[in-house]
Amino acid sequence: MKKIVIVSDMQVPFHDRKAIASLIAFVKSFKPDEVVTIGDEIDFNTLSRFAENTPEQYEQTLGKDRDETFQILHDLQVSHMVRSNHSDRLYSQIMHKIPSFLSLPELRFEKFMRLDELGITYHSKPYAIAPNWIAVHGDQTPIKSQGGLSALEAARRYGRNVISGHTHRMGRSSFTEAMGGRKGRILHGVEVGNLMDMSKASYVKGYANWQSGFAIMYVEGSHVHVELVYIEKDGSFMVNGKVYGRSHK
Repeated sequence: MKKIVIVSDMQVPFHDRKAIASLIAFVKSFKPDEVVTIGDEIDFNTLSRFAENTPEQYEQTLGKDRDETFQILHDLQVSHMVRSNHSDRLYSQIMHKIPSFLSLPELRFEKFMRLDELGITYHSKPYAIAPNWIAVHGDQTPIKSQGGLSALEAARRYGRNVISGHTHRMGRSSFTEAMGGRKGRILHGVEVGNLMDMSKASYVKGYANWQSGFAIMYVEGSHVHVELVYIEKDGSFMVNGKVYGRSHK
């Protein structure tokens, strides 16, 4: 049986350090076949349009943030990465401010993040993660009010089961196609939460309908099972009856 750990929305440097430390320990113990990040690994906050004409735009932190993200990706043993709106920020800034720099290969997101050194395959399109399942970030479909509904909307558009991030919510929703008493296919949408420290996200003003966590996908032939793992405020979580991160208080 293939085991895949799926992570989204760390948004370094605004990540939850306790949760990520627990997840790194879990990956070492669990030994998944793949670890997949589905977007917003680094925030690129100084490149954001929200930082324009503010002191944040002039902060000299980009190299430090990149290096910290690199180390986390290494420690999580990430093997696949899916594009996202935050990873697009580097290209967008170059495109709009200094387009001649687009010819420099070292400024492509994959090269800038040194993914080749980590052995990470970067997917600019949806990643066929398992039979009849694709992994996407989730920023290209409307955001719904409850976890799972945004991914289900994407699943109905793609015609395949979808696992996604972006909303910072966790949840699963399904839709059954049926007519005349005959059940057709069932489409599933799964959202895997986030690994941000919400106290660092000043733009939410102290409140957001977010859930911390990640997902584990089990694949046996054409059978796919997705388990959502919720992370507590102290960074701990439970998988198969074992608690990880118990020492974090």
